[in-house]
Amino acid sequence: MAMDPVQIETLIKEGIPGAEVTIEDLRGDGDHYAAHVTSAAFKGKTRVQQHQMVYAALKGRMGNELHALMLQTTVAE
Repeated sequence: MAMDPVQIETLIKEGIPGAEVTIEDLRGDGDHYAAHVTSAAFKGKTRVQQHQMVYAALKGRMGNELHALMLQTTVAE
């Protein structure tokens, strides 16, 4: 089952308030996305912790509705 990029963006923004999110459909199949997430909430967190925050915001959809997500996180200034 494919996932809509707007839904991915919305879930991340709801889970990480104030985050700037850019989603790109890598293959046009609705299953392989790239996400760039910038948030002040990432400050002081390791890259692994930042990614865990994004995965938590997706509420269990990673690996189910969302097959693949190439993730890049940045700390907002």
